[in-house]
Amino acid sequence: MSNHDGKYNIKAVSKMLGIQPGTLRAWERRYNMIAPVRNESGHRLYTEEHIKILKWLMNKVNRGFSISQAVNLLENTGMSPEEPNLAQEPAADRAAELTDELLKALLSFDENLAHELMNRAFSLFSIDKVIIDILGTVLVKTGDLWEIGKITSAHEHFASSFLRSRIGMILHTLPVNGLLPKVVAVCGPGEWHELGLMIFTLFLRRRGFEVIYLGTSVAEGDMEIVLDEVKPKFLFLSCTLIENVEKTLQLVDHINSLDGQLSIGLGGNAFYSSAFAGLDDYQPYLLGNSKKEWENWLKNKLSQSFSI
Repeated sequence: MSNHDGKYNIKAVSKMLGIQPGTLRAWERRYNMIAPVRNESGHRLYTEEHIKILKWLMNKVNRGFSISQAVNLLENTGMSPEEPNLAQEPAADRAAELTDELLKALLSFDENLAHELMNRAFSLFSIDKVIIDILGTVLVKTGDLWEIGKITSAHEHFASSFLRSRIGMILHTLPVNGLLPKVVAVCGPGEWHELGLMIFTLFLRRRGFEVIYLGTSVAEGDMEIVLDEVKPKFLFLSCTLIENVEKTLQLVDHINSLDGQLSIGLGGNAFYSSAFAGLDDYQPYLLGNSKKEWENWLKNKLSQSFSI
């Protein structure tokens, strides 16, 4: 019997892969990623090739992808992770290599290659790994190169636009947990660099938070209107330029004077620059620079109000 002969019924596949039969039928109907043959009684029969595809998809779903994202990834990249040389190469080395290749592609204005590298990264790693570790690193390196004059503003704008687009595609497909509090995320006064905030927002959305993402700096006075209407539990402010830190901290003080129950978090490179001092009174607001620090900050804040 060849790999193209149907030999597994839906009950066997369900038990083998841990997929409910109803879910499997819905996936097939909605995404058409496989087409089981039918026996004389009209029952589905799955081939070895079908099982291989379903296992690949389930692996992606278990690593944080939605089924639609997994199917799209399969259609665009195939099941390339099975290449022997990739299996033997340490994950950290692969991630670093992809990061460097993606940065080089973006700085060469090679959008097609950048998309290919992104698809490859998503086929190898979880969403969190790609967004926070790989794209986050590309973002920082791009900003550093621009600040020291190694690349032009055109290079920085192209890279930022590409990253914003890819992150945004994922951001709006993630489900929300209605039991978690609402969150507002916005850049601090005068800030126009929003990618760091977008990455943090994706981190929150991956954990089920409903995030009202405002992006770049909003007009003075508008923040109060948004907070009054949304009534969030958390407000996250991002600041990347040192000259905007003081205005951001003034906004924090102002908001605290209006609502002492709102938990405010501060992120962005400006708060961790050695060129800026005077943050002693704001240490509880600082989120940190890593996923682990973000998780600890959230856990501590939530534990003050909720049982987790």
